[in-house]
Amino acid sequence: MRRLVPLLLACALTAVGCRSADYDRPLPEGAAALIPLPAGWDSPDVAESWQRRAELAPALERSITWLRRPHTQRFFPQAGMTHERVLASCVRLAELLEDSSDGEEFQRAFDQEFEVFVSAGWNGRGGGVLFTAYYTPVFEGSLTESDAYHWPLYAKPDDLVTDADGRVLGIASLEGKPYPSRRAIEKYHLLENRDLELVWLRDPLDAYLCHVQGSAVISLPDGEELRLGFGGTNGREYTSLAAALVEDKQLDAGARGIPAIRAWASANPERVEEYLHRNERYTFFTPIDGRPHGSLDFPVEPLASLATDKTVFPRGAPVFVDADLSTGVGASTRPLNAILLDQDTGGGIRTAGRADIYVGVGDEAGSVAGRTASEGQLYYLMLREDLVPLYSR
Repeated sequence: MRRLVPLLLACALTAVGCRSADYDRPLPEGAAALIPLPAGWDSPDVAESWQRRAELAPALERSITWLRRPHTQRFFPQAGMTHERVLASCVRLAELLEDSSDGEEFQRAFDQEFEVFVSAGWNGRGGGVLFTAYYTPVFEGSLTESDAYHWPLYAKPDDLVTDADGRVLGIASLEGKPYPSRRAIEKYHLLENRDLELVWLRDPLDAYLCHVQGSAVISLPDGEELRLGFGGTNGREYTSLAAALVEDKQLDAGARGIPAIRAWASANPERVEEYLHRNERYTFFTPIDGRPHGSLDFPVEPLASLATDKTVFPRGAPVFVDADLSTGVGASTRPLNAILLDQDTGGGIRTAGRADIYVGVGDEAGSVAGRTASEGQLYYLMLREDLVPLYSR
């Protein structure tokens, strides 16, 4: 979906409470992103996930369908995991969820048939992962520009060049230049008059939040909805608006939630553009039917789809998340100990020490996403290698 990057305020929270761990530190060259479960560590308690089998089933089926497409083999091996092993793990996990009579039976079968690997995390030794969350915002918009609706969301331009894996190479030119930054695109109107406008929004911050989340639902004046999914980015570096505001003492580090950023923007309208342009990354969109799509080009499921760095982690794989998720109210949290599927990526999710949980659509999901930032553990659930041939077709 994004492309998807963590919500604006996650970095602000990181600046407050996570200084001792550099979650954005890349792994040393050649270092493993996944390590076998260390001696003395408990295997994940997956029994409760059996209760969520109805929610997990469609997410698992989408991973399986995607992995059975011939072109997906080129993304493997990744983190030491073969295409066959990831596919077999999804297939067998789906079978066990369906066939087990209760959570205890599911746990026993899982323990017998699966191996557990842990993310190398921020320190390369399983030191932990910073979990944030993302969502799909809902804003008012119009298919025609007017004084009320003046901020466009664009489709991907045809001069944006990517490689076979979707990585941005730059602008189509003999010199192979990088694609223009957010500031250049907006200040010099580089995308205007190219028939790329999909919709116009009321507010530049609304448009920016759509960029950050990588998807949106737009309520049109006639009562219809336009659903937009991730269409790509300009390939530039992502910079958090909230982190920049906190660093410059424009925003209190303890303020959480989009309302705090909106209040700052209302009080400082002359500075909004300056801060938005610090984020060079620019997101493009594509109209979609149904739910928002992730980077694997199929719908993501709330609390069942996870975004990670796909340069280090295997696409479509089953994972177990052990972290705290905001309730969306104040600073209260609830534990999330659950099986999810690694089905998305994000511009701010660049290392083994970061992961982003998709939490749904609308303001309630936005409140959860804006307040979620906790250290936890990320496990990958892999079928034993001797069983892979039985389930990898």
